[in-house]
Amino acid sequence: MPAVTVPDITVLPRIPEPDPLVARQRPVVSLTTAPSAFEGEGFPVRRAFWGVDLADLDPFVHMDQMGEVEYSPGEAKGTPWHPHRGFETVTYMMDGTFEHSDSNGGGGVITNGDTQWMTAGAGILHIEKPPEALVASGGLFHGIQLWVNLPRALKWAPPRYQDLRASETALLSSPDGGALVRVIAGDVAGRAGPGSTYTPITYLHATLSPTARLVLPWRPDHNALVYALSGHGSVGPERLPIRMGQLAVFGPGDAITIDAHAVQESRSPNLEILVLGGRPIREPVAWMGPFVMNTREEVVQAFEDYRAGRLGTIPAIHADHAVHGTPVTVVESRRDAEA
Repeated sequence: MPAVTVPDITVLPRIPEPDPLVARQRPVVSLTTAPSAFEGEGFPVRRAFWGVDLADLDPFVHMDQMGEVEYSPGEAKGTPWHPHRGFETVTYMMDGTFEHSDSNGGGGVITNGDTQWMTAGAGILHIEKPPEALVASGGLFHGIQLWVNLPRALKWAPPRYQDLRASETALLSSPDGGALVRVIAGDVAGRAGPGSTYTPITYLHATLSPTARLVLPWRPDHNALVYALSGHGSVGPERLPIRMGQLAVFGPGDAITIDAHAVQESRSPNLEILVLGGRPIREPVAWMGPFVMNTREEVVQAFEDYRAGRLGTIPAIHADHAVHGTPVTVVESRRDAEA
């Protein structure tokens, strides 16, 4: 159950449906299923973007669904200290609690609908972990971490941290009140989310009741992705079935349609989705482990800078927990310069 709900959805501003005689419905061009894996110190994730070409994801690079998992006492895990450069991490906590600290002085605790937005930019070290109270007691843990690329001109921006409270999230509904939409970043129907983005994006979390339909106006210059967190439904004018752990990539157009099936599982009474889109950067991407740059040479330099201590200093109280990353395979993607 998402933490951010409303007692009466009918009082929320409505998202006007695009005119069906004018709006171009975006078709679904691919549907993939996220494999399960483990991240950090061993917490379970689904690799939401696995198997999708980076050109179709641009400006996004990577996304993990963390959980949903009910931890027993002593089981909750996080990530050790590690570096980043060249992009932004966006951690959205639907249920549970996560702590963040970084070498730039940023940090805080997010829980139940909060978001932490870290711009790695020129380079930063950070750590994410469940608080000691959650480790001791156990409990529900469910969140999303999204990586948003930065264009070449902004990869060396100073690091920054945004602490976005659940209460700041813009809340909207579908015309019939069957869908609740939370705007984390970007805007829908003139209502903006709290996230301040270098790369123009829209980031939504929507809950669709059984049989509900959500038709969203969508900027034609942005790409469009829908990821199913839980439940069953269909996407696009083709009404292709989608279920938990699947990602739909849409083609061109200016409207997106999602439908929730009439019958849902008892553990997932609604269709829960993320809707993402952004203006493609269309620059070369060289990605190795925690660094997302434009060339292999820049990635190698990032590792050298990290080992030389030029990406920041771990506070003394945490120095014994430093991580020494091992390079992994570089993923390179060249994109046309033309829009």
